[in-house]
Amino acid sequence: MPTPLLTLTTDFGRADFHLARLKAHLFAAHAELRIVDVSHEVTTYDIVRAAFIFNRVWRHYPAGTIHLISVNDYYQPGGRFLAIRHERQHFIGPDNGVFSLIFGNMPVETFVLDGYTKADSLSTIYARAVSHIARGKPFHEIGLPATRISERLAFQPVIGPDYIRGAVVFIDRFDNVTTNITRARYEEIGRGRGFRLLIKRMEPIDGLSFRYHDVPEGEPLCRFNSDGFLEVAVNLGRAATLLGIQVEDMVQVEFY
Repeated sequence: MPTPLLTLTTDFGRADFHLARLKAHLFAAHAELRIVDVSHEVTTYDIVRAAFIFNRVWRHYPAGTIHLISVNDYYQPGGRFLAIRHERQHFIGPDNGVFSLIFGNMPVETFVLDGYTKADSLSTIYARAVSHIARGKPFHEIGLPATRISERLAFQPVIGPDYIRGAVVFIDRFDNVTTNITRARYEEIGRGRGFRLLIKRMEPIDGLSFRYHDVPEGEPLCRFNSDGFLEVAVNLGRAATLLGIQVEDMVQVEFY
């Protein structure tokens, strides 16, 4: 068996013991793991942000990678934990809606972890599931087949013949603002027409940039980022702070 690769995405932060304890249980269960930290700075309990970050990276990992997502999960009566095999990769995490945001429809190979008790910690539950996959045991034996998963509907843009009304879904550490308007939808509705982008009280932006430095330093711009989402930024500046933009703010593209 090749040395397993495991990614971690959590809302634990790094200031206390939660992350260290999780890793201790993982290594105790399978010492040969190679652990890659995707992010541990997800806003606490924010599965929407977790799904957005995770969706930007997981397809870039090789087949056989195990992904553990631990955001807004804690043991509670009726709570469930899932193991999923999809596109030759494995996913483990809580059944709290995060996987519906990542995959949309429930993947065919989705199982509910079983065999644990109230005395088992989250770290123990996850370590046992990771070890099962890492040791090459039959995947269908990891739990019981799932017939459904919890759903959390992601906000979708509103479309008209001459506009797209979307929302801010992510603000990165550079204060660049990502919306849920995709290049494909922009081209579908725009059909090569001119446009203006409206967000908050800032002056409309009426052109696309390719790079941040396509506009003078300190000037706002909009561009499609490498993932194909419309982004608002300020060249060598902090767009969200300077323009007073927050997650869930409305953004509208009007074509003419």
